Amino acid sequence: MKVKFSVLPLLALAMMVLPITQQAQAKEEASAPTITLDKPSLDNGGEITVSGQAPAGSQVYVEVYSVEKQVRANRFDSKKDPKTGKVPYMFYLTHEMPAAYKIFIPKEMAPELDKAKADGSSWKYSEVLKKTGANAAYNAPAKIKIDRYQATIMASILGSRGNLLDAMNEKDSKRESMKLVKGRFRKVDNLLAATVETTADGAYTAKMKLRKGLAPGKYNVTVTAVTERIQEGDKETVKKVKSEVASFENNVSFPTVYLSTAGTSINLLWPFLLTLVIAIFGVLMGAGGGFILNPILVSIFPALPHTIVAGTVMPTVLFAQGSGIYNYSKIKFINWKLGIGIGCAMLLGGFIGPKLTELITLDQFKFAFGWILLVLSGLMYWQTTPGYLEKNKKEQAILKEFKKRAEECAKRGEEGTKSCPTEQK
Repeated sequence: MKVKFSVLPLLALAMMVLPITQQAQAKEEASAPTITLDKPSLDNGGEITVSGQAPAGSQVYVEVYSVEKQVRANRFDSKKDPKTGKVPYMFYLTHEMPAAYKIFIPKEMAPELDKAKADGSSWKYSEVLKKTGANAAYNAPAKIKIDRYQATIMASILGSRGNLLDAMNEKDSKRESMKLVKGRFRKVDNLLAATVETTADGAYTAKMKLRKGLAPGKYNVTVTAVTERIQEGDKETVKKVKSEVASFENNVSFPTVYLSTAGTSINLLWPFLLTLVIAIFGVLMGAGGGFILNPILVSIFPALPHTIVAGTVMPTVLFAQGSGIYNYSKIKFINWKLGIGIGCAMLLGGFIGPKLTELITLDQFKFAFGWILLVLSGLMYWQTTPGYLEKNKKEQAILKEFKKRAEECAKRGEEGTKSCPTEQK
């Protein structure tokens, strides 16, 4: 009986403590941030406000990303490793990058973003995430699948990316995903914005401005509240709570269309008018206009990846080339022997070029293309100088003869009397 009486007080105490513990756990679960969006949809970008209640004294971050639209992102690592002194020649590739991604951070972190902008193209996304604390909210891209290849120039020439290596561990994959995100979206403003305002009691608001030209469809929004950061040497432990997922739609309508391979939306009217002008002058110079259209599209529409521009220009130039070939052959301005000869070289170059395009950055692309255009413009200018024209009187006579024949052919075509004279061998 004594044993029974001694146990009863302990049971009573346990029954008193258990509800208190359950209440504490319920309170901890309830401390997750609430989230509310002020509108359900946007029309080709715009502003949407997210608000709610987070734990008092916490730092609030808002992550927003496209759910339905994913794009390809790749990076070629050709920089010397400072530890080993060797160039890795590693090619990283994913097809699961969100077509749109951005983190909104506390307003007081704006100076860190200004420093990153001042660094130009050399800014490092991972460092900015760490300095602003936004690494606590970096979630969606960290989960993407990334393939890596041991690349070689010979493999690229043969049409291969190299040898596919084993999958990276979670830590290395997350680190590489940050580099791919930076390479895909490039600018600080495309990835980060300091617009989150938080009061002392934890109430927060964030105005999310999404630029025009983003992918249409469903977007997810998640709020992360950092309640505590514990620094132990180089290791940082972050205590955080996350909200439920909220969603909204981004709608686009014609003439704005979504380009799935580029991961962006664009108004087709402006590229149409631009290409019309370029094609006219391109055909005059015996080309489809691709060498003019390529750099102009990259410059005027920076949201378009240079690899997509290069690939898209190739088939579209066929329209101008096809009509140009027809009309030039009609007036006998084509030498097919020469054309087939240099066409074989173009066939080989067209096989190698696309693979090499994967291995260069946008800055390298602009540098190479810029020098090519400078050399071509220099040669064309030199060929218009009086000294050159004096030395090439025979060439001028041939050009005048061709011009005369072209006018005669055009006149006969209008009259419908005789065909053009055959080409002299």
